[in-house]
This record gives sequence, structure tokens and C-alpha cells, in this order.
Amino acid sequence: MRELADQLLGYLRAAWRYRWFGILVAWLIASAGWIVVNMLPDRYDASTRVYVDTQSVLKPLLTGLAVQPDINQIINMLSRTLMSRPNLENVIKLAGLDANVKNEDERAKLVNRVRERITIRSARKENLYSLSFSGSSPQEATRVLEAFLKLFEQESLEDKRRDSESAQHFIDEQLVSYGEKLKVAEEAVMEFKRQYVGLMPGEGQGYYSRLRDAEEALTRAEGDLREAENSRDAIKRQLAGYKDVNQGANPELDARINALEKQLDNLLVTYTSQHPDVVALGSLILHLKQQREAEAKGTAVPSSGTRLLNPGEQQLMVSLATAEANLAAMRARVAERDRRHNELKAVADELPKVEAKFIQLTRDYDVIKTRYSKLLERRESAKISGEMQETSRMSGFRVVDPPRAQFKPSWPDRPRLVTVILLAALGGGAGVAFLISQLRPTFDNERRLQEVTGMPVLGMVIKEWTGAQKFRRTLGLVTFIVSFVSLLAAYALIMVPLVLTA
Repeated sequence: MRELADQLLGYLRAAWRYRWFGILVAWLIASAGWIVVNMLPDRYDASTRVYVDTQSVLKPLLTGLAVQPDINQIINMLSRTLMSRPNLENVIKLAGLDANVKNEDERAKLVNRVRERITIRSARKENLYSLSFSGSSPQEATRVLEAFLKLFEQESLEDKRRDSESAQHFIDEQLVSYGEKLKVAEEAVMEFKRQYVGLMPGEGQGYYSRLRDAEEALTRAEGDLREAENSRDAIKRQLAGYKDVNQGANPELDARINALEKQLDNLLVTYTSQHPDVVALGSLILHLKQQREAEAKGTAVPSSGTRLLNPGEQQLMVSLATAEANLAAMRARVAERDRRHNELKAVADELPKVEAKFIQLTRDYDVIKTRYSKLLERRESAKISGEMQETSRMSGFRVVDPPRAQFKPSWPDRPRLVTVILLAALGGGAGVAFLISQLRPTFDNERRLQEVTGMPVLGMVIKEWTGAQKFRRTLGLVTFIVSFVSLLAAYALIMVPLVLTA
């Protein structure tokens, strides 16, 4: 620690020898810096707050149809709109900043200067923005912001109208495109429905009802067919009974009559007394009873080879022919019902496939139809919005706080710059003195000499100062102190008016 302190003291003593170079450099840096600071032009800030409907008419019209930009994108878009060269040139003209512009190079520099000094930022509220500008005077800064606001206000309504027209044009184009797509999709759906009528999703219940009805109809037809066959067979048996009766006496006549009466009772349970089977069977029973009575009385029965048909037998023959015709019709009906039933059963396996194809076909159709309906609604909204803007002259631009400038310069901060320059001057002077001392090194004690050379110091020669040398040495010290104090005094003289006017 002691060695470090001795080393630092050695550096300070070495730099002290070249203190005049240091103070001279400090005066040069301070003087030059203070002159530059004094020559820097003042800048005055002016600011204003405005409400800008950056979403315009496009947002409510295109909600759900297009992605809306976020707040950062909106600020960037608004900044690019304000900072475009045509707008900046109009602002310069309206603010009167181009009075001394002589050529295009100067105009371009002026445009760049205005672009660098204008600032736009969000006021942390929706669509509320703060604009600020740094001018060479409060009046200039205020004029520039007023020019910005005036220009933007003039173009605001025009921008709204263009936005509305752009929205309507975009929606019209989309309507044409989606209308063509919708027409193609509708034709495909209609053709599919015509091809698979009755099998569409939602109609499956009707199909199963028809299948069930077909099964019931087939069952009824088969039952009617069996009844017709039974009726025909009964008529045939009755005719056979007539033949037996007409051929001679039958010892089993009574048993046959009893059997026929039982059969008649069974038919009466199902049919009425007017039914042909009932009537024929009744006639047969009556004939057999008459035959039995004739046999009992000893009446002879005709036995010639050619016998005459009695009315009952004739009626049975007619009934048999009718039954045969009815039976043929019943068989044709059963065959037709069976064919229909088989066709419906074959289609049952295709029903899930048809439903899947229909869902796939209508998926895009539903999306296109929904989009088309929304576009129609948005087109009417766009027309109403445009008419409302033309009628009410509504604008999406409103000044919340008018432009206001500070009467004290916001830049440069001269007190701070003057202080920084003083510190830089002192540091520069000390650095120059230290650098010279390192370029021209000396030894101020025997220990340092011994450490550097590695050789023992045998003795020292002490310089004896005369009175004149001591006077000059004291005078030089006083002069240095006066120079240093003068530098601080100059700093104080500069700072006092700056602080008082701050």
C-alpha cells in the first residue's frame, strides 16, 4: 500500500513539473468549448395532442374478413404518412421556412432537418397521439405544428372518402369472385341432390320409413296371396264334392256335410255371409242335404254319361275362374313389392357413403355462402358509411391540445455543457502534463532510482536555492494558481447568467 502511494506521489510530482503545459491545454480546451457552446443555436420545443382515427372506415367493414394491424403498425403507418416528402414540403411552405431557400440542395437539407425534429408517439390511449417539433424559435416550432395539423386536417376527409371507396371496391371484387364460386358450388349440390334424391343427410329417416313401409306392404301382399290360394283351393274342393254327389250315393254323406258345416263356421268367423266362398259352401251343403233327403225318400239320381250342372256348381265354376285371376294378380303384386323391397335394401348400404360425399361437397359451399352473405352486408354498410361521411362531413382528425411552445430553449443545455467542458479541460490538461512526464521521465528520490537501475545509490547532491531563484519559484506558483483560479472564475462568470435565465 505504501509503495502504491509513493508511486502515485511520484507521478504527481512528475506531472507537476509540466504544469504550465497542462494549464495552457486546459485554457485552450475550455475556451474553444465554451465558444462552441455559446454559438450553438437554441431550439424550442412545441407539442400538441391529436385524435386520429387510424382505423378509418376499413376496420368495421372488414372485421372478420381481414387481419387488422396492431398499435405499433398503426404508429409506423401514421409516421410514414406524416414524414412523406410531399407532406414535409407542404408543411415547410405553410410554415414559411423556405423564405431563404435558394436551390434544391438547400430545400432537401431543410426537409431532412424538419423530418429529424418532428416526433410522433402514442399517448397511451387509443387513437390519441402526441406530436412535437424542435424549432429555432418558439414561433417557428408553433408554426410548423400548426402547418402539420392544418395539412392533416385538410386531407383527413379526403382520406376517409378514399378509404370508403377502397373498401367498396375491394368488397365488390370479392363479391364477384365469391359469386362465381357460389354458383359453381350450388350447381354441384343440386346435381348431387337430383342424383341421390331421398338419400340426402336429413332425409335418411324418410328412407328408412319407406323401407319399413315396403316390408309391411310385402308382408300384406304375401298374406293376401296365401288367402287367395286358400280360397281357390276351397272352391276346388267344393267342385269335387259336387262331382262326387252327382256320381251316386255316398255312404259318408253325413260326415261330409258335417265337415263342410264346420268349414262354413270357420269362414263365417273371417268373412261375411255375402262372401263368394261362404255362398258357394252354403250352396254345396244345401245340395248335399237335398241329396240326402232324396236318397232317404228313394229318389233316383241321374246317372247318364253327360250330366247337367246345377246352378250352384255353375256359380262355383265362375268363382274358381275369378279366384284364379285374382291369384295371378296377387302373385304379380307380391313380385313387384319384393322387387321394391330388394332395391331399397341394396341402397341402404350406400346411404353412409352418400352422406359422406354430400358433407364433403357442401363443406366449401357453406363457407362460400357465409362469406358471400357477409360481403353483401358489408357492401351496404360501406355505402351507408360513405353517404354518412358526405352528409355529415365527419372527420377522423381532432385536435385535443393545440400547439404550445416553451419560451425557454430545450436544447442545448448550456449549464451542463459548460460544466462538462470545464471538467474535460481540467482532465485534458492533467492528462497532457502526465503524458509529457512519461515521455521525459525523471527521478525525484534515490529509492526510485535504485529500483529502476538495480544499483545502490552512494550519495545525493542537494541543490541550494538562491533568493532570486526562490522568488521566481514563488512567483511561478502564484501565477499558476492565478491561472487556475481565473479558469474557474471564467466558468463562474459564464454559469451565472445561464443559471439566472434558466
